[in-house]
Amino acid sequence: MNKIVFLLAILLASVVLSAQGIDFSGNWKLNSSKSKLNDQFSMAPKDIIVVLAGNDFDVEKHSSFQGNDFTIKDKFTLDGKECINPGWQDTEKKSTAVWADDKLSLKITSKFPMGDSGEMTIIEVYKMDGSNLVVETSASSSFGDVAETIVFDKQ
Repeated sequence: MNKIVFLLAILLASVVLSAQGIDFSGNWKLNSSKSKLNDQFSMAPKDIIVVLAGNDFDVEKHSSFQGNDFTIKDKFTLDGKECINPGWQDTEKKSTAVWADDKLSLKITSKFPMGDSGEMTIIEVYKMDGSNLVVETSASSSFGDVAETIVFDKQ
């Protein structure tokens, strides 16, 4: 009887996890040697904190630009509905987050205005590669397109 209860508990846990997707939660530090970063300008944060709780996906990114440290905190829902977070220079960043069909990656598409220069679109795909968190990031605007593969080690 105990074996049946144990097997049912494992089955239920696997069903719940597969419905939700991979849990990317944790404190993550940039691994520059495994990453494919742009030479002149990189969007890669030094470290990130990810919290996945139910339908909420929160990301706190710690970055530096021209010697200045800054933090970006974004809150997303995982139901595909639009989420609004602070954007560049007092703008609003509008984003949607959706799981891939296989629940192994999470795609966040964000758009925000850039004044007279139009709009920027940023796509981030979160996934695991072994014990590493990988974020494939691409950005597109009137200034051109950039892409990076950012690899993080769990702390």
